[in-house]
Order: sequence, then C-alpha cells, then structure tokens
Amino acid sequence: MGSEHSKNEERRSMVFLRKGPKLPAWEDALLAGREPKSLLKRGLRYVSLSLIMKGMTSTPDFLWGLHEVQKLNLSRNQLVVIPPSLGKLDRLVVLNLGGNCLKCLPKEIGLLRNLKVLFVNMNCLKEVPAELSLCRKLEVLSLSHNCISQLPLSFTDLTNLRKLNLSNNRFVQIPLCIFALRSLDFLHLGSNKLENIAESIQYLVNLQIFIVENNNIRSLPRSLCYLSTLELLNADYNAIQTLPDDLYLLRRLRRIAWNPMDKGLHIAHNPLSRPLPEVVEGGLDVLFNYLRDKKEHN
Repeated sequence: MGSEHSKNEERRSMVFLRKGPKLPAWEDALLAGREPKSLLKRGLRYVSLSLIMKGMTSTPDFLWGLHEVQKLNLSRNQLVVIPPSLGKLDRLVVLNLGGNCLKCLPKEIGLLRNLKVLFVNMNCLKEVPAELSLCRKLEVLSLSHNCISQLPLSFTDLTNLRKLNLSNNRFVQIPLCIFALRSLDFLHLGSNKLENIAESIQYLVNLQIFIVENNNIRSLPRSLCYLSTLELLNADYNAIQTLPDDLYLLRRLRRIAWNPMDKGLHIAHNPLSRPLPEVVEGGLDVLFNYLRDKKEHN
C-alpha cells in the first residue's frame, strides 16, 4: 500500500513538473554545463558561441561577460533589441544577427574594432548607425531584407569592405558612399526601387559580381562597361530597352546566363527593343559582335 501511494505521489509530481513554466531556451542550453563558458566552442582559429533558434526575445545577461568570444551567432530568434553591452565583446570577428526582429543597432557596435563579418539580414532595420563605419576591418556586410533607404556617408571609411548585400530594401538610388568602397568585389542591390545606375559605378574597379535584378532600371550606364573585372552582371527583371554599345568590353562575361547561380550576363525579362531580343538569343558572342558593329557604324 505504501509503495502504491509513493508511486501515485511520484506521478503527481511529474504531472506538476510538466505543467510548470518552461525554461527559456537559452537557460535550457545552460544545463549542458555549470557556467556560461561551457557553451563556448574552441576551434583552431576562433572561440565561438551559437544560440541559433533558441526562441529568445531578449539576450541573456551572461552573454556580455563572455569577452573571449570571437564568433557569435544569434540568428533566427525573435530578438527585438541588442543592448549597448554588445560593445563589451570587442574581440568579435564574426557576428550573425540575421532572422530576428531588430529595428535598430546600438551605436556601441562601433566598438567592435576587430569585426570582419556582420550579418543583419532579415530584420526590420530602417537605418544603419554611422558608428558602424568605425569597424574599419569589416570585409563582409549583409543588410538584405530590411527597410533601409539610405546609408550614412561615414560608410566611405569602410575601405576593407569586399562584399556588400543590400538586396530587398528600399533604395531608390545607389548610395553615394558605396562608390568610395574601392575594395568591393561583390555588390547585391536586387529587389529595391532603383531607377538608374550612376556613372560613378566605374570607380568600383575590383567589382566581380554586380546584381541589380528586379528593380526599375531603364538603362545601363556606359561607364559600367569599363569594369574589366566583372564576371557576373545580373540585370534581369528591369525596364531596360537598350544596351550600351561598349558592353563588349566586359570580356570576363562568358555567356548569356539564365540560371541565377551562373556567371555571365543576365538580361532576361526586360523590354529590349528590336532586334536585341533575337540577338541575345544567339548568345553573348553574337550580342557583342552586334554592339561592336553598331558602334563602328555610328
């Protein structure tokens, strides 16, 4: 009888525990060790911490005491704000805040002087703090899928930036500061509201991949043809009617590309004036020969 009674008590206790409040996901993660540092992974190059998809609506306080962390991944949560304490993690090299609900970044992000890679894609940003330009080592920056319409002029200081993704935002024109980023080799401005590409594009002398698909661009500037390093030019889904006669100078474009992942010239789904649609169907060599001949006869 006593044994049966103790079993019933145990069952009631289990039911009570199941019905009790759940631990926040990050606290649950902490159960893997006795202290927060047990969550750190020490690789060959970096000390990293990953809290992906933990259901967090706010960042845990213990995070800002982990000064040795160099790679921090807080992506795919429901974070609404990142506190100023972020600036304490001044050894960070890689920071991933993608897939949250952030409306702004703290100005203290400028204290992350070792930062090289920053992902803040898929959030609710309307602007970017000027202090980000203090991260002079930054090489990769993704701000895609936000609500940004302009960048601070101080971005001209990001002279080491090589890859910049601004796709799926609200840019009406390419921010002037971008043309000062001479180290850029990748620039994605697809799915914005661009109506033109400024002649200043010629200053991005190291650009290899340039994506402006799904905008309202009506023509490609002649200066674009002087980017001899360009290997992928994606201008699909725009309002382009004519192509610059000097386009044949882009000798690193190897083909008319149809697959979004392929390098080459993407010019599909534009209202090209005749005979360009038929010429494009013949391939890149046919197109370049046509443009070269057209220039010589003008």
